[in-house]
Parts: sequence; structure tokens; C-alpha cells
Amino acid sequence: MNHPHDAASEPFLVFGSPLIEQAEIDEVVACMQSSWLGTGPRVAQFERDFAAYQHLQPTQVAALNSCTAALHVSMVAADLPPVSEVITTPMTFCASVNAIIHAGLTPVLADVDPATQCIDPAAIEAAVTPRTRAILPVHFAGRACEMDAIMAIARKHDLKVIEDCAHAIETTYHGRKAGTFGDFGGFSFYATKNVATGEGGMIIGRDEAHIARAKVLALHGMSKDAWHRFGDEGYKHYQVVEAGFKYNMMDLVAAIGIHQLARVERNWQRREAIWKRYMDAFTELPIGLPAPPAPDTKHAYHLFTIRVDETRCGIARDAFLDAMNARRIGTGVHYLAIPEHPYYQEHYGWKPEHWPNATRIGRQTVSLPLSPKLTDGDVERVIDAVRASVS
Repeated sequence: MNHPHDAASEPFLVFGSPLIEQAEIDEVVACMQSSWLGTGPRVAQFERDFAAYQHLQPTQVAALNSCTAALHVSMVAADLPPVSEVITTPMTFCASVNAIIHAGLTPVLADVDPATQCIDPAAIEAAVTPRTRAILPVHFAGRACEMDAIMAIARKHDLKVIEDCAHAIETTYHGRKAGTFGDFGGFSFYATKNVATGEGGMIIGRDEAHIARAKVLALHGMSKDAWHRFGDEGYKHYQVVEAGFKYNMMDLVAAIGIHQLARVERNWQRREAIWKRYMDAFTELPIGLPAPPAPDTKHAYHLFTIRVDETRCGIARDAFLDAMNARRIGTGVHYLAIPEHPYYQEHYGWKPEHWPNATRIGRQTVSLPLSPKLTDGDVERVIDAVRASVS
């Protein structure tokens, strides 16, 4: 078993370090040699490839510079009335809530199911008011939300659904891909994600007209993107048809994504193997383990979250983080519940005790390394460090 003094000579295991292979390095070099760095042919290829992976038409996807941009543009393209309420989860990254705010809408939190840690459909139903216009569920850690129940609520109250799929590229629910249930889905290719490009995102949608509008919104509201303005067919004039944003993806990013996406299933299989090794190794420890994948679903295995309850483990969560760090193991906190943060407390009067499930989970959760880059030896180092820290 490792102890802190033994760990000093070990390399630090960076949390979420992506697996980068030669194919994407070569593609980035080729992109730079082509001198086409901005939005162009590689973005178009990445969009086609992503559409195929999600069983969609290329006209149903648009590559952007982040998942946050995808969520924001979704709500603008959905034409939700100003200050409408959008229900989302308190167990998420701040971007889910900030996108609602930036769209000029009002975020409303509905607590999570304590077992799945995803938004609880019963809590959504209880949070609906006459001002509610949309639901923004987050497929937390790669586990699908209960989309049958959520879509039933949306139909009952005539609500838009915008799925936050930042953790959920591979996720399916009852044979259907996450992101394809609602009106829109937003995906992330941040450095720690299952398809990693450093920064990047994708918006998908049922309605091709909405995605066409999202593309215009994502590039200043211009009617033609740069590739078409400066391409081989000669200069094309553009017109600004909306007050848009600067959210487009560039070819340098897509060059990485094309090859990351090509290996998405292989990398998923490696993370599944690591997940199963953790579950076997920790079954006897006094820590909370993630719920197993639900029947007829595919879990994306984006985060492996354990819960450190001081009364059970003999160590507080933050002390556990320090102990892992002393053993040179990088960890994450996903997430402190949204109402724990000062901004939302000050602007919305939110108090953590109003969402007790998310608050308790957020105060106890630790995410362990789960990158396909991990070797078997790395995984055993993590396991040893966890065992040493709670025993």
C-alpha cells in the first residue's frame, strides 16, 4: 500500500488528462500547413462525422467553440420569451445555469435523485409554474436522465427541452442517443471530456431550421461563414441578419476532434474496464459508489464519483482530497451544488438547504481519474491511494 512518503517519487497523475495520439497531431500539422486555421473543411468533416455517430443528418448538427455556447444558442434559437423560467439541476457545472442567464431567462433549480444524481422528474414537475418554458436536464457523469418522464412533463406543459450532454457523447437511453430526445442537445469537447479537443462543442437539434439559425447566431449573425466567403468560388458578400455571437469552431480544433471521435468507442471500452475495476476494488470500503448503469441504457463513464461521508469514512471530503494529492493522485470535485456559490446566493437568494440532495452530494463527492490514458499501473495507484486514505 502506498504512503505519502512512498509517493514522492511517483509522477503526478493529472486528473482528466486526455489520450492524444499521433493521428490528431499529424492532422493539426496538416491543418497548419494548409493555412486554413479558422472555420473550414475540417469543421465540416467533424460535423458530418459527429452527425453520423449520433444517427442524425449533417444539417442537424453545428460545431461550436464550447458546450456553453451550444446551450446559450439553443435557448436563443428556441425563441423563449424574455425572463421565462428554465428548470435545471443544482448538480452541474455553472455553465448550465449561466447559459440560461445569458439568454435573458430565469434559472429554476429542481433537486436530484439521491441515487442517480441526475435531476429528479418529480422535482421538475413540482417546480413548474405558469412562467416555465423549458427544461435543461444534465446527463450527469454520463448517466442518462429519466428522459421518458422528462419528455412526458414537457409535453404536458408544452415546454422546450434542451439536453446538456457535456458528459454524454456515448450515452443512450432505451436505445436512443442522449441529446436526440429534446429540441436541442449540447456536447462538450473540453480537454477532460470523452472526445477531447481542448475547447469545443456541438449543438444538435430535431429541427434543421433551428440548427441553421444556430449556425448563423454562432458567427455574428452573418448569413455566410468565412469558409464560404473566402473559398475557391470567389468572394461572397455577407449580410448580418441577427445580433449574433462569436461561437464558431475552428479547423485547428476540429482536426483533433475528427480523430478523437474515430476512437470514441475504443476509449469508452477502456473507461468501462477502469470503472469496473474501481467498483470491484472499492466494494468493501466505507465510501459511496456510483449507481450501476440502468437497464437498457449505455453509460458514457465520463466521471467516476465516490462519496466520502466523514461519519462513515473517518475522514472529511476535503481532507480526503488532500490525502490523494499527497499521494500524487489528481482528483476532481463534481460538483459543489450550484446554490453553494456566492453569485447565485446573492442574485437569486438561493440557499443550499433548499436542495438537500444536491447539497449533500456536492459536499461529499470526489471524482477519481478515469481517462483512457491510464495504464493498469496507474489504476492500481489510484486504488491503493483511496484505500490508504479511508482506512
